[in-house]
Amino acid sequence: MPHNALDALIEALRRLPGVGVKSASRMAYHLLQHDPAGARQLAQALTHAVDSVRHCALCHTFTEHDICTTCQDAARDRSKLCVVETPADQSAVERTLSYKGLYFVLMGKLSPLDGVGVHDIGINRLLQRVENGEVQEVILATNFTANGEMTAHVIGEQLRARGLRVTRLARGVPLGSELEYVDLGTIAHALHDRR
Repeated sequence: MPHNALDALIEALRRLPGVGVKSASRMAYHLLQHDPAGARQLAQALTHAVDSVRHCALCHTFTEHDICTTCQDAARDRSKLCVVETPADQSAVERTLSYKGLYFVLMGKLSPLDGVGVHDIGINRLLQRVENGEVQEVILATNFTANGEMTAHVIGEQLRARGLRVTRLARGVPLGSELEYVDLGTIAHALHDRR
């Protein structure tokens, strides 16, 4: 338990991913010494976000409304649903400007070693989401980690059992890379998934 306000601030900053004691201390000292207005702005923005942001009733991403702007967009292709792990992954796909369908955000991935099972992420909500018959193809865009692959496999099996077309993001060699520097697993998948 922190003894004073400075220790409490450092401890709070340590909750951010990848932030240890040294980084948290450096941030705290910077904010207090050089940017107290920025510290107040950060505190207000955090409070406002925690009080205002919720999950979209359709895709489960973060929004300040019942339905997010992507789900409300009549120009989106409602026959395609891209399943991602996090809102950050959704944002990455959107930045490509190459996908015009809808999304479903799981808010996690299966991780048996961490005690995260099917009922701990949005798989049941996803299954409810595809029941209306509008979705024809589900694109599994979970990460290419062991847990992401397992999540894609479990979801894919359940969706195929419901008669849906299920596709997976292709894996391959990044554009502009040289083969000698690409890991062997990526090269193997690129060979297997060649077209």
